[in-house]
Amino acid sequence: MKSAVETLDPTKVKLTVEVEYDELKPSIDHAYKHIAEQVNIPGFRKGKVPPRIIDQRVGRGAVLEHAVNDGLSGFYRQAVNESGIRPLGQPEVEVTEVPLEAEGSLHFTAEVEVRPEIEIPALDGISLTVEAAEVSEEDVTERLDALRERFGTLVGVDRPAAEGDFVVIDLKALIGEEEIDSVSGVSYQIGSGNMLEGLDEALTGLSADETTTFTAPLAGGDHEGKDAEVTVTATSVKQRDLPEADDEFAQLASEFDTIAELLEDLRTQVAEGKTSDQAVAARDELVKHLSEAVEIPVPAGVVAAEVQRHLESENRLEDDEHRAEVEIEATTAIKNQILLDTLAEQLEIKVAQNELLDYLVNASRQYGMDPNQFIQSLDQGGQIPAMVGEVARSKSIAVALRQVEVKDSAGNAVDLSEFIGSDADDEAAAADADETVDAADAAEPAADAQESAKA
Repeated sequence: MKSAVETLDPTKVKLTVEVEYDELKPSIDHAYKHIAEQVNIPGFRKGKVPPRIIDQRVGRGAVLEHAVNDGLSGFYRQAVNESGIRPLGQPEVEVTEVPLEAEGSLHFTAEVEVRPEIEIPALDGISLTVEAAEVSEEDVTERLDALRERFGTLVGVDRPAAEGDFVVIDLKALIGEEEIDSVSGVSYQIGSGNMLEGLDEALTGLSADETTTFTAPLAGGDHEGKDAEVTVTATSVKQRDLPEADDEFAQLASEFDTIAELLEDLRTQVAEGKTSDQAVAARDELVKHLSEAVEIPVPAGVVAAEVQRHLESENRLEDDEHRAEVEIEATTAIKNQILLDTLAEQLEIKVAQNELLDYLVNASRQYGMDPNQFIQSLDQGGQIPAMVGEVARSKSIAVALRQVEVKDSAGNAVDLSEFIGSDADDEAAAADADETVDAADAAEPAADAQESAKA
């Protein structure tokens, strides 16, 4: 098979492919066999119709069409692998010539959007700054109060509702004379902001059995976004009384005997959380730094396809304002993917099987699925290469962070080894694994050619 690549623009190429008859013949043979099993021709059993009879009764053209559609995906993938391009979307395939005779060959072209070539700057000259991981008394108190709230009790109060109070409400929403929605006996905490816009303000100052009306856009349903007249009644007002922060509470809420021991443990938790936040911040800063340092062309078709998929899943195809928001998000996400895939390739990232398995098991927990069923469903959907790509991108950031300088806002060096590992860790993981996958081979699996090609 012969193939040539023509660059149409930084994110799109045209593959011109020529397949010799001998390479196409297995697909032709398969086409004859398949058609023979489908047609009814007097004097012949199904599956036993000779090729010459199929040519006479069905037509050589139908056989070639079946053979081309059957083999096109494989020929396209082979051309992609040989050319070294990195497809990001589905190709537009056009068959330009078919082998009518045994000495002919199949010719087709495939235009496809690809990962653009970008140059990532040297990592060893990059310096990043993150917030210092200082633990204040306010941080510890906040963590303690959150724990106390878990063990608090709701007590009815005879006063107007204030922020933080829990109010049991009856609510009704009207558009004109039509009742759109109503709820009764729902407990709502003022300040949580997780129901209707304006509800917090309407409830503040309301006493038990008092009613008020306000206008708010509906948050869901068929009338989402439309203004409705909302009537809300507070049937009761309660405040959360917190237990005293003493030794008795420490024994109730933890494995510690004294409040001093509990406070020390909370201080450790806050410190660990802030160190983890430093790792996240360093990751985000590195991606931001590299994104600003590199001009990344974005394939317009890939963005459009992602926007369409997203809006269809939300049934909001006609929402132009939301479309603009999703387009910005999709463009940023694809830029980051291109950046990190290139970084993984530059750093020669390999994903060990145990690393992939750990990622899949953790992902299955997030979806609340059995790990075996989750992995099997991904495998059946052909999504495992995409998961390898996700692991490789994450790993590329960790490896890159080992090569840059990270300091806190006070100028102190930040040790992120707990989160980004070391080169020795990677070597040990690869040695223990049965197999590793080159991230460059999995970052963008070649998209299949269209089953029906334009003759």
